[in-house]
Amino acid sequence: MAEYYDPKTYPTEWNYLQSGTIVDQYIIERELAHGGFSSVYLARLIKDQTQVAIKEFLPRKQAHRTWNNVVVPNSKEDKVLFNKGRALFFEEAKVLAQLKHENIVEVINFFSSNSTVYMVMNYDYGLGLNQIVADKEIPITEEFLVTVFTALLKGLAKIHTTNRVHLDIKPGNILIRPEYSPLLLDFGAIQKVAELPKHKQPLVITNGFSPIEQYSNKTRIGFWTDIYAVGASMRSCLDRKAMQSSPGRIKNDLTIPATKVYKRKLPQYLLEAIDWATEIQPTKRPQTTEALINALNPT
Repeated sequence: MAEYYDPKTYPTEWNYLQSGTIVDQYIIERELAHGGFSSVYLARLIKDQTQVAIKEFLPRKQAHRTWNNVVVPNSKEDKVLFNKGRALFFEEAKVLAQLKHENIVEVINFFSSNSTVYMVMNYDYGLGLNQIVADKEIPITEEFLVTVFTALLKGLAKIHTTNRVHLDIKPGNILIRPEYSPLLLDFGAIQKVAELPKHKQPLVITNGFSPIEQYSNKTRIGFWTDIYAVGASMRSCLDRKAMQSSPGRIKNDLTIPATKVYKRKLPQYLLEAIDWATEIQPTKRPQTTEALINALNPT
């Protein structure tokens, strides 16, 4: 039998774990979401039926699932990248398991199976901030913005105390629970500040939310990088769409300050905080979560 396979010869549904599949001590219910590097499933712990979310490492450009659910690299070249990515995913799980905060998704277990790795998280109910942004019938108020993003920044501060940056904050990675309680999700891009900007692999990029320094491995990345993404997420709540991309803003900034666009709708302090967080030049932004929290909560 050949060591590597052509993924095109396998049915599309094999890309995902099917309902009823047992992995370790969990039974899969259904897929919740997927991206280029992983899939997230709703599952239950078999012994007591506790509902959880399970994230599986499966980079679809480098590997595929075979008929027996084993994840296999597509080629010898892909195997090197796959093994490196799998190790980083496992490290991500270890870090998250130690980061206990009410506004950060809680990792309760992680394990290896099917030649890949899995991360088990508490399953929380809520509405994605991206869904709220898209639904223009849901009002965005001062109370909503201050409550959500102050709490989110406190969770982010916990991450920053470990000298790490999230690098993928956006409405799609923020779950809003009852009473405007946010939960920061998806830590697949998290990195130590000390290891940047010497990275060789491309960073995760989301146009409209990633700051300019994330587009180049020659520019220093730090806590202010996450601050921009938080500010861009706040601005998207007002505009009901993503901001202009950072490279686009560098060439021809079409972004009108929030203090001008929304001066009759929201208080000055809040709009100034959003504009400060979304400064295109890193040194002009708040350098810490505490600075932005203070700006959102003036005494």
